[in-house]
Amino acid sequence: MQNITDRFVKYITIDTQSDPENSAFPSTEKQWDLARILVDELQEIGMQNVTLDDNCYVMATLPSNVDFKVPTIGFISHIDTSPDYSGTNVNPQFHPNYNGEDIILNKEKNIILSPSYFEDLLLYKGKTLITTDGTTLLGADDKAGIAEIVTAMEYLIKHPEIKHGKIRVAFTPDEEVGKGAGMFDVKKFGADWAYTMDGSQVGELEYENFNAAGAKVTINGKIVHPGYAKGKMINSMLIANDFIAALPKDEVPEKTEGYEGFYHLYAMKGEVEKTELQYIIRDHDLKLFQERKETFQKVADDLNKKIGSTTVEVEIKDQYFNMREKIEPVMHIVDIAEEAMKQLGIKPLIKAIRGGTDGSQLSYKGLPCPNIFAGGHNFHGRYEYVAVESMQLATDVIVKIAQITTERAK
Repeated sequence: MQNITDRFVKYITIDTQSDPENSAFPSTEKQWDLARILVDELQEIGMQNVTLDDNCYVMATLPSNVDFKVPTIGFISHIDTSPDYSGTNVNPQFHPNYNGEDIILNKEKNIILSPSYFEDLLLYKGKTLITTDGTTLLGADDKAGIAEIVTAMEYLIKHPEIKHGKIRVAFTPDEEVGKGAGMFDVKKFGADWAYTMDGSQVGELEYENFNAAGAKVTINGKIVHPGYAKGKMINSMLIANDFIAALPKDEVPEKTEGYEGFYHLYAMKGEVEKTELQYIIRDHDLKLFQERKETFQKVADDLNKKIGSTTVEVEIKDQYFNMREKIEPVMHIVDIAEEAMKQLGIKPLIKAIRGGTDGSQLSYKGLPCPNIFAGGHNFHGRYEYVAVESMQLATDVIVKIAQITTERAK
């Protein structure tokens, strides 16, 4: 396991945060730093047709080692880390043989990772945990996935007795800002299907995800001297408060689970004259998703009727859709992953993703792409962690999927 640990640490210490405010692709130049390292590493371990294109997509091939036709499968992870929390100067902390108690991430700032709040920690008693030092995210989302894919390919190259068909791997930029599959060349990738290694808990296997939209609300006010403001001033921040309050108060991420959708206000900035709200809108059911967008627009329309027709402006953009529609016709690809886990003694946890993944967009572009666990928890913040053993199990699943796909093709 030392090999995958070293590889993971190398990746997470490279800052690759993406930027939702930048329309360039990729959205940050620093994503190229890891992409170039991955090109070198893939070539070093013996992968073929290693490419880095003008859009920062890394692709490579492991040729088949059998003399009969096997479907070409792919494995995909993303290079970037979330813009929600700093990814600069990541300083990983190791906790061998975790005892199930509180972990002090940062004594000086009193930052504690506690199983009393994060119950999933107790799943990893006796394991080696890698955490942050409390000042950055870790980057297991999705550098754990990258480390697992590269390690699995290296293992297959070093063990030619394990029979497999042609395997394609890819590492994508800008997944965290919803653009990861936007410029992905499915035809060039050339796989019959693929798996993203981008899930969380050991055993996760997902082929459903949210339908997703991003929404920007611009509220236009009028600034007047407060001493003479009666009947004239329009305080955009107070109208913003009315907008927020008009949405269903319990349909937010912190009060929903499972298949329940939500409206999530994730950023706001404002002054009297202008306030901006940034939302994401999510639902697994397409009909309910459309209704959510209509409700969102209606809140703006109602406020405009009350205050003025151009006071509240709403811009809603669809981001991705539930990949279930594209996966169900080819459910054998989920069955293979499930069987791989069972053969390794892993209990499959088949559930819907409360989020998105490159796989959802890729599925709609013609590359069916379920999601498999990468092992990390508490993504996008200082409490992120991953167990070394989880990364090794994910690596084993990749190898086993390649074997089972080949066996079924005989």
